[in-house]
Formats: sequence, C-alpha cells, structure tokens
Amino acid sequence: MLINPQPISNVLGALLVFVGVIMWICIPISLITEDGQWTAFVYSGLISMAIGGASWLYKFKSTADFKKREGYLIVVLSWVSVSLLCMLPYLFSGSINTFTNALFESVSGFTTTGATILEDIEATSPSILFWRSITQWLGGMGIIVLTIALFPLLGIAGIELFVAEAPGPTSDKIHPRIKDTAQTLWFVYVGLTASLFLILMLEGMNWFDAINHALTTVSTGGFSTKNASIAHFTSPLIQYTIMAFMFLAGTNFAMLYFGLTGKLKKVINNEEFRMYTLLVSGCIIIGTITLQQTLPISLEESFRAISFSIISVMTTTGYVSHDYMSWSNGFTICFFILLFCGACAGSTSGGIKLIRHLVFMRNTILEFKRILHPRAMIRIKINKNMVQPKILTHILVFLLVYLFIFIVGAICLSLLGLDFLTAIGASATCLGNVGPGLGSVGPVDNFAHLSSGAKYVTCFLMICGRLELFTILVIFTPYFWRDN
Repeated sequence: MLINPQPISNVLGALLVFVGVIMWICIPISLITEDGQWTAFVYSGLISMAIGGASWLYKFKSTADFKKREGYLIVVLSWVSVSLLCMLPYLFSGSINTFTNALFESVSGFTTTGATILEDIEATSPSILFWRSITQWLGGMGIIVLTIALFPLLGIAGIELFVAEAPGPTSDKIHPRIKDTAQTLWFVYVGLTASLFLILMLEGMNWFDAINHALTTVSTGGFSTKNASIAHFTSPLIQYTIMAFMFLAGTNFAMLYFGLTGKLKKVINNEEFRMYTLLVSGCIIIGTITLQQTLPISLEESFRAISFSIISVMTTTGYVSHDYMSWSNGFTICFFILLFCGACAGSTSGGIKLIRHLVFMRNTILEFKRILHPRAMIRIKINKNMVQPKILTHILVFLLVYLFIFIVGAICLSLLGLDFLTAIGASATCLGNVGPGLGSVGPVDNFAHLSSGAKYVTCFLMICGRLELFTILVIFTPYFWRDN
C-alpha cells in the first residue's frame, strides 16, 4: 500500500485526545473568574476526545510501519483537524458567532500568527482569552513535537514528523534521539514561559495578564488580553522584559540550550545567531536616530518604541506598543520588508528565517567569483560546514515559492475587495505568521472586516507559512501519490 492509514489514524487520534484534555484546563479559569463558560470547554473537550479516541483505536497497532509520506500527511491533517476542533470553544461560548470567524481565530492561534477578528478583546470572557493563549503556546513549538515527547507509547518513529514540522535548514542536534530532542526543547520552552510569568508578576502585572502574555510571548504568538496590546502596559520595565523574551524566543532553541548548559562558544560562533543579533541591533540604532528626527519624543522613548516594534515584527510575535504606520512612509516600507525576514531557524518564530537569507546572500556574492573563475570549485560554508548542493537548491526554490505564494495571495485578496496596501500587507503578514500588516490590517486594526473569502485565503496562507510551504504543498503534487 502506498500510504498506510493506520499510523496516521493512531497519531492523529492521540493528538486529538490530548487537545481535548488541554481544553479542560480552561475549566478552572472559567470557574475562578466566574465567566460562566466552563460548559463550552466541557463539551468541546468531550467531542475532541471522542473523535480522537475513535481514530486512535482504529486498527491500533504499536509497531505500525511509518514512512515519509505518512509523516507529511499526519502534520497537515493534524493542523487542519486541530484548527477545526479548537474553534469549538469559541462557537459554544458565543464569543465568536460564525464558523468562518471561529476558524480564522483558531488557525491564527495555532499558527502563532496573532491576527484576530475580535473587535473588543477586553469584553471577551477570561477563559476564552486563556484558550486563545493556550493555542498559541501549543502551536509555538509544534503540537507534533509535543506528541513525540509525550506519546512514545505509540511505538512510531518520530523523525519524519519532526522533519515535516520543522523543515528549516538547521543541522544542530541536541540529542541523537528525536524523542529526547523534543523533550529537551520543551524543557527550555516551559522554563522560559515560567520565568517570564514570574518576572511579569513581580513587575506588577496581575496573574491573569502575566500568564497569558508569558504564553504568547515565548510562542511568538502575539495574542494579548488588551485591546491596545502591550501599549496598554505603560511601564517601560514590562515592555523591556517582553522585548528581551521575544528576542530569546526568536533564537534557535538549540542555541538557548547550549547557552544554558554553558556552551557559550557554540552560541557565539553560530553565524545565524550573529546575523540575528547584528541585524536587530543595526535596525534599532538606525531606527532610533531616524525616529528622533521624526517625532518630538525623548531618546529613551524613541529607543523603546523602535526596539519593541522591530523585535516584535522580526520574531513574528506581532505585539504592538506603537503604530509604526503613523510615523512616516519610510518606516511603513521598512516594516513591510521586515515581514519577510523572520528570526532564527529552530525557534518559534515564523517567516523565511535568517539562515535562508544568509545562504542566499553568500551564494549571490560567490556567484560573482564563479563568473571570474568558471573552472573553480567554489562552495558555500555556514558555521564551517559545507552547504550541500541539494540544500542550496532547496533554499533557492523555497524563496521563489514563498515569493510566488505571497504574490498570488495578494492578488486573491485584491480580487476579494481589499485595497492594494492592505492586500500585500495581509498576504505578507499571514504567510510570515507575524500578525499586524499594513493598511486596514495594520498594527492598530484587526481582520474582522475581511470578507469570508478573504479570511479563508488568509487561513491557507497562515498554515502554509507555519509549515514552511513544502510540507503542505507537497501533498498537492502528483509525485506524492505515486509509487516512484
């Protein structure tokens, strides 16, 4: 058989049972805050666990064969099915009344995009806001990696899932076994989240705001409990703290692990991390100087506004502390360009990822040398390792496909009624999983006004971006369904 449905059914079922259990975590929040929405999570959890249980028990066999095709199908079907089931609390609670809007909010959460259709966030039930944050936290590292770490009882090899979920061109390995790697990454992930929660509490946030913003900062998701996002918290200390954790969340988690275990040389010598640090620093310095000449504000305010906005967009977190579109047209263009950057591969951020930009730029520079020396064997090195031709080809194709999907997405959104600036902004921000875009989906706006068709287009873009294009596009090719 070309594709074995058994492991797909087993893994998908276990995942949906797990998601159903996670839904019930919101029940105590509803009871504590007395928002009356606990029944929505009871019903949603039961439905998810019932569907998952039936799928898990279908021809259950712990030694099921598992191949690359099954791995890609599991990832795509997982993200689609989880997005569909996790919109149930929105519908059952009445917080979101339409299928399209509930699906948009669910997809935006799990892809950690952070775009929202909620027009009055502060009027939404606390347990629903907590559920939004939970979806981003789970989606940040990837539900599939979590499944690998917590469900070894399935007896299914996890490497294909991990490759499909995080196909970025990074070769850093923490442990030789994929299950151990997933567990280590989640240990770092949980540690960062708990640390930020405690720090925000000490800095004056109440427990509810602190836990929600800890969940959505470390996941680079950007959902906030406030209509004004982080601009609601006027404390510079809180903004600097969130800024620092956004930067950490945009770092390759393998580098964070090496840093925590004292292997600082590996971190310092990592070329992508150096590029990440230099690019963020350079943009902040230039932006601060420019903003000082544009607005009548203090140097510290300029530095904080620019730093927060740049880090938020580059790490694809999408928090808002200032409306960068109101500064000048030059800033609008610069932030549009940053929508295509992304942070480090192996982080929770979305976007293209800096390692791809680094390889592309280095190859472009070397191409001039190849023109002068056509017979020379000139190869690209990253972190003193030779970049294999197939990886180089993969990156170049990825960049072309990314640009193509962005253009097609913008055209589709334009045909569905959006103006040019909003269409390119919405396409870029959804494909890059950033959140705020340009035009009427800018940093102080939301996506509620989009037509149903436009929302389905942006949902597809968000999932494509989260799974880094090839994982989802490969199943639409005829080669995927052939024996050879």
